[in-house]
Amino acid sequence: MGWIYASRAKEKPTNSERILSTIDFGAIAARSLFSRGVARAIEESAAAELPAHALIQRAGLFIARFAMAIAPHSGVIWIPCGPGNNGGDGFEAAMHLKHWGKTPVVTCLSRSGSLPADAAATRRRALQAGVTFSDERPDHYDLCIDALFGIGHLRGFDDRCVAWIKQINSGAAPVIAVDLPSGLDADTGAVNTLCVKADFTLSLLTLKPGLFTANGRDACGAIWFNALGVPEASGACAQLNGTPLPLARPHNSHKGSYGDVGIVGGASGMAGAALLAAKGALHGGAGRVYVCLLDASLSLLDIDQPELMFRKPAQLAYEAMTVVAGCGGGDSIHAHLGDILARSSRLVLDADALNHIANDPALQGQLTRRIKNTTVLTPHPLEAARLLDTDSKHVQSNRLEAAQALADRFGATVVLKGSGTVIAAPETLTRINPTGNARLATAGTGDVLAGLIGAQLAAGGTVFEGACQAVFRHGHVADLWCAKTTMTAQDLSHAL
Repeated sequence: MGWIYASRAKEKPTNSERILSTIDFGAIAARSLFSRGVARAIEESAAAELPAHALIQRAGLFIARFAMAIAPHSGVIWIPCGPGNNGGDGFEAAMHLKHWGKTPVVTCLSRSGSLPADAAATRRRALQAGVTFSDERPDHYDLCIDALFGIGHLRGFDDRCVAWIKQINSGAAPVIAVDLPSGLDADTGAVNTLCVKADFTLSLLTLKPGLFTANGRDACGAIWFNALGVPEASGACAQLNGTPLPLARPHNSHKGSYGDVGIVGGASGMAGAALLAAKGALHGGAGRVYVCLLDASLSLLDIDQPELMFRKPAQLAYEAMTVVAGCGGGDSIHAHLGDILARSSRLVLDADALNHIANDPALQGQLTRRIKNTTVLTPHPLEAARLLDTDSKHVQSNRLEAAQALADRFGATVVLKGSGTVIAAPETLTRINPTGNARLATAGTGDVLAGLIGAQLAAGGTVFEGACQAVFRHGHVADLWCAKTTMTAQDLSHAL
């Protein structure tokens, strides 16, 4: 298949590695993410290059070890198993748990005669070890290991499976999902009807994009990974957005070294959005921040942030700065967009700027004609849907595809906000951002992000990398915020 080198497939398996925690937010490595189809090809190639049944035996052993690390005092362990090799992983784990003095109870969705060869072999090993196979789940259990489907099932569940998943989700015992919570789409993170809600997910062999975006984070809990001793293959469809290197500011530098950001927005009743974007840019490290409020009746001074300089549109030299347009722009922003699109050297388009572009073919044409890789679009799902002439449900059903479609159409970097923000650009491997949480689900945090991206762009470097770094930093502030207190957008800007 060409996905791995045969000589490396025989390397000794290593311990499981924590990828993303729900409580401890340390450094996060950039990791390759693989689609369902490529993951299957990698699995088939690795299995073919190892002795018969070796790969599934490795998987079962590491699942059992992981279970004991998570819940070492568990006695009864319920392992619902599906009809494929994900179920086979569960059989093999049950065998080891039985040998270690635990009481695994396996319930199966399929008859033994219909199992794949690997799964059938591990089922025989489990039976020989004395594992209990039952038609009914145990009345009491201390741990549940979801080995139903992993990446292998996206169709509707039968009544028995529905009952099991509902029990898994309502039970008091901790839940470990094998490879992927059953019911979660490995490629998109979407859920059709029902999905296992795990406390821990142990992804095997490859990491999948659906773990990290859309419904993935809520379904997976803490995400761990075990490569089963198989080196990383080529063919990734995306990459986890890793912790950026610290920004070095040379001693021999000045405000001009870090660029100018111009904020254009703040129509009547919405000046706060533009000011939040300005504070995001200022605290994000911009050398100078100019604010152009579209409500002319407002004061030209922010007493709480006197560093901000207020200007009228005609006074802003768009060619010499990074422009952030649209935050609180209302209908007033429309009259300025043509000039901004034509003159800005680097540009961040947010909120109402995106909505007006979605409704104006002439502005769309201007955006498309801009020099490539000089623009960042920062839509939430509904704004993305307007730009794509669809609805937010369609966008959320495949966030990576939607972000890439926008990036390709407009020749821009696209930051599709939401759980697992997606950063896409033409001819570039898409990133999924792992930082951030529901503290960001409050008014104004998106404006702060737009300003922060503006500061990154003004400082130099590529537009795509600047957007990736800003998105990571924005979410990381929320992850480090005290769990017992709320976080406003102004709090966020000051904590950057």
